[in-house]
Amino acid sequence: MDQKMSVMIVDDEMIVRESLFYWFEKAGHVTDTASSGSEALEKLEKFPFDILFVDMKMPGMNGIELLEKVKEEYPDTTVIIITAYGSVETAIEAMKMGASDYLLKPFKPDQLSLVMEKIIQHKKLASEYRYLKGQLEEVTRFDNIIGQSPEMRNIFRLITEVAESDASILILGETGTGKELVAKAIHAKSYRNHFPFIAINCGALPDSLLESELFGYQKGAFTGASHSRKGFLEVVSGGTLFLDEIGDISPKMQVDLLRVLEEKQIIRVGETRPVDVEFRLISATRRDLDKEMREGTFREDFFYRINVITIHLPPLRKRKEDIPLLIQHFLDKYSHETTRHVDHVTRDAMEHLKSYDWPGNVRELENAVERAVVLSKSRTLKTEDFSFLRPVSDPLLKQPRSLRDMEKEYVCHILSEYDWNITKSSEILNISRATLHRMIRRYNLQRTK
Repeated sequence: MDQKMSVMIVDDEMIVRESLFYWFEKAGHVTDTASSGSEALEKLEKFPFDILFVDMKMPGMNGIELLEKVKEEYPDTTVIIITAYGSVETAIEAMKMGASDYLLKPFKPDQLSLVMEKIIQHKKLASEYRYLKGQLEEVTRFDNIIGQSPEMRNIFRLITEVAESDASILILGETGTGKELVAKAIHAKSYRNHFPFIAINCGALPDSLLESELFGYQKGAFTGASHSRKGFLEVVSGGTLFLDEIGDISPKMQVDLLRVLEEKQIIRVGETRPVDVEFRLISATRRDLDKEMREGTFREDFFYRINVITIHLPPLRKRKEDIPLLIQHFLDKYSHETTRHVDHVTRDAMEHLKSYDWPGNVRELENAVERAVVLSKSRTLKTEDFSFLRPVSDPLLKQPRSLRDMEKEYVCHILSEYDWNITKSSEILNISRATLHRMIRRYNLQRTK
């Protein structure tokens, strides 16, 4: 047995614990003991044992009850049932519940050796399976975009098809669906990938600041302009410019950008000499631009210039089969970042998360997993670790009639969740404090006691 395992013997008889402890320790395995099921669970929370040898009959929590809890919270842990009581049928019943094998007292060293060899071989095969499964799941990870639903596979295919063109792309989707990730994936797969990718959140900047950020300015053009500065439209030369929340820009800025797209030239603020620019534009918005064009707040000529190709990102509630993949991805991410070693979600917790409507989409899911990992006291997340999520029956989570309604309700939801802490709420919403204040005024939101 070249491969070494971590083993815990759970038995209320000291002589059994000690004899097995010395046998496994002599064989080179990391070994510990527990005299009860509750003690075993306490030790499992602190150390991920590979194998548990569990006595069937113990005072308090018996072997079957411990087996149920271990398979629920630590499904990768192998459980071997030890019994001197009852019949073989009882032990077989335990195997049906998840035990890998059983030993009848008294047992001989060669029986232990045989059982360990079987376990080691099984874990080796399981490891190879996970590796191959991981290779297969690479298909579900497309430049950091995770999904295996038909909707996401169609988007992966569309990204590949449009990446080599220079056509302007408009990405439509609710807040938190991953619009910037799609833009980055398109850039990464295009011939422009050796040039800059610059992302600007138009909704986070007032018009005057957005103009100077995009077009640049000459020294002395306005108060505080102590030196000349290139704008992002120049800096991005040869690369991809991503304008997020383009539906938030003013009609004047729409006109200015339309001229840039048609003439491939810009004029810095405070200067008259034009500068040639060359870049690909990808835009995104959560707004209903068709409606805004009908209302006259968004220009049709600008819309058709930025919308040669449209990519619609589905909300998370429309692709719930992707939720387990996303949860595992975020578990891996935050377990590593926080060193909390949380690596599993119980079946009940997973069903709870799949039943939730996720108005904030993938961004809200990531925030929920990170919060649960940070606050968890176990390696396994349970339903109660996500008690801060509102139930699906809550009126807030019913599908709204428009994106505007959803934005209003979700902003109100986040403000309430974080007790109207503007700084924290704006971080969760991924917008500036100023934008959040504008939304509060726009929707006439008021803090309720």
